[in-house]
Amino acid sequence: MDTQPLYAIKAELFKALAHPVRIRLLEVIAADPDLAAPVSRLLNVTGAEPSAMSQHLAVLKRAGVVASTRSGNAVVYRLTEPLVADLLVVARAFLLRRLAGHDAEAAQLAVAQQLPTLPGASARAVLEAALTESVPAERTAKP
Repeated sequence: MDTQPLYAIKAELFKALAHPVRIRLLEVIAADPDLAAPVSRLLNVTGAEPSAMSQHLAVLKRAGVVASTRSGNAVVYRLTEPLVADLLVVARAFLLRRLAGHDAEAAQLAVAQQLPTLPGASARAVLEAALTESVPAERTAKP
């Protein structure tokens, strides 16, 4: 069975996510209980230039990560899947664990730990576990 197309699709998804502004946009959207945010809020929170933010949102939209709806002059972006919020939480948990395990600068770790909570009970459990557990050596060793 050839899995190359699946790897290619995953790579395209991660390429679409591969910019700090796009991650920030997704986290703002994911932090909303409805997994949605109007462009005005996205502009306020990110401080991005409107034209640059529009380009970043277009990349996320082409990747199928967000969808938009228009109501009058207001445009609202929403996650296409709640799993995107879970993906963000798991990525954050991985990074927090990595920072903690590599004697990261205390200020950098403190900032990362104070990021706003993202929704998703199972993903939150992953995040809490990452902050409280250590990785056993036998789990990282190859058989």
